[in-house]
Amino acid sequence: MSEVKRSALSVNYCEEHRLLAQRNGREYRILIAMPTEPPPPGGYPVLYALDGDATFLTMAEATRLQTRKPHGFDPAVVVGIGYPSGEPFDMSRRCYDFTMPAEEGTLPERPDGRPWPENGGADLFLDFLEHDLLPFIAGLFPVDASRRTLFGHSLGGLFVLHALFSQPSLFSRYAAGSPSIWWGNGAILEQFDAFVRRFDGRLPSVRLLFTLGAEELSDMVEDAEKLFAKLQPFKDDNGGFRPEFVKFPEEEHVSVLPAAISRVVKFGLS
Repeated sequence: MSEVKRSALSVNYCEEHRLLAQRNGREYRILIAMPTEPPPPGGYPVLYALDGDATFLTMAEATRLQTRKPHGFDPAVVVGIGYPSGEPFDMSRRCYDFTMPAEEGTLPERPDGRPWPENGGADLFLDFLEHDLLPFIAGLFPVDASRRTLFGHSLGGLFVLHALFSQPSLFSRYAAGSPSIWWGNGAILEQFDAFVRRFDGRLPSVRLLFTLGAEELSDMVEDAEKLFAKLQPFKDDNGGFRPEFVKFPEEEHVSVLPAAISRVVKFGLS
């Protein structure tokens, strides 16, 4: 008869760090999957995943499989950004980090009837990424600053759009999964308009991927499709702005995550 042994699962070539944001002292749980192959000439590409407690292991394994030689992509570093609670989706922390300030009356009632957690910290979180996390990762590995991908889902997808429209040069590829465009009565659409005006219609040379489950709430699907349609006139396949859209059939808001993450790895490394 086999013996059952229960213990904490240790994942090969992965490590955990705790990192404090310099500006507000908030602590983050940083999960890192380290490549086993030498870096390409320009350094490792890096995939950053929000809600790391929910997404990191799936992305790390998808990256391990998609970078297998002889036919795989270049080896890459995977970074999951999570919280000390270890909850898959820490609602209080993510609601603050991933959202812009919402005016009173612009948020819908939550399904459980409870009030919304503190929100509006997106710019501080973006500051943490720029000034704390990215330099921290660059100090651990030889990385290619021109091959950084940011992925987020739901409110995280909203933050990815906010990061793109606010600081497009911080990452080279942005992957917005099922973005919560409804937040603050669609405030992200005003950011998009300001983004277009800022660059006088000639958008920066970055890539943007939308992922979505075909069976998600109709408003979520329609919002993403409408924003993608607004982006299409600015598409430039000659090294310019390149938006992409993938809708996964028969998937809902949570079930779409594994498929979306697998596609994000391909998107980030191809």
